[in-house]
Amino acid sequence: MNSPNCISEVRGECADGTDRCTVYLTFDDGPNPDCTPDILDLLGEKQASATFFVIGTYASDQPKLIQRMIAEGHRVGNHTMTHRDLAECHLGQIQFEILEANRIIRRACPEAQLTHMRAPYGSWTEQVLTTCGRAGLTPVHWSIDPQDWSRPGVEAIVGTVMASVRPGAIVLLHDGCPPNEFRPDAEAGLRDQTLKALSHLIPELHERGFAIRSLPPTH
Repeated sequence: MNSPNCISEVRGECADGTDRCTVYLTFDDGPNPDCTPDILDLLGEKQASATFFVIGTYASDQPKLIQRMIAEGHRVGNHTMTHRDLAECHLGQIQFEILEANRIIRRACPEAQLTHMRAPYGSWTEQVLTTCGRAGLTPVHWSIDPQDWSRPGVEAIVGTVMASVRPGAIVLLHDGCPPNEFRPDAEAGLRDQTLKALSHLIPELHERGFAIRSLPPTH
């Protein structure tokens, strides 16, 4: 059963316990072999770390990208097995989506410290939160959503983030697309706006004094 109050139980910002002015970039719906490597290259070039909420079916197909994320200092989170809207699922389906994704991600990269989960579409219910807790996962929402998935333009993505950013902000971005929206003919340019926006965002955030880090183990 979906509860409109559940979102209030999920943190959309994060304090890392230090005095640093930190912002958290998060990427959903990957890993995607046409998009994720370029984002990883850019993060490495700009010396920024991020958190990737990956889909289990993709993690199964792209284990080397999961391994690369971890090896390069990023964090991997659970974004369910197939990106179903969990508010429309019964308990058994919810448990499968979350627990099977955990298993697949850990199989792809046993070194991954899997401690975070983000519900597709931000659909949080009491059953989702309970399943997360029993699986040892911290539910994570976001505080800034530039809707990069809709391709609003590079300036719009950058502008939305920079207008709202503050210490502890969690920014929602995408390095892939859900299985039900997959279009092979569009994959090459799928997240080109996100990549270009990121090339501007990281320097601007650094200029404002923000450190860009992956989410801490718990928050």
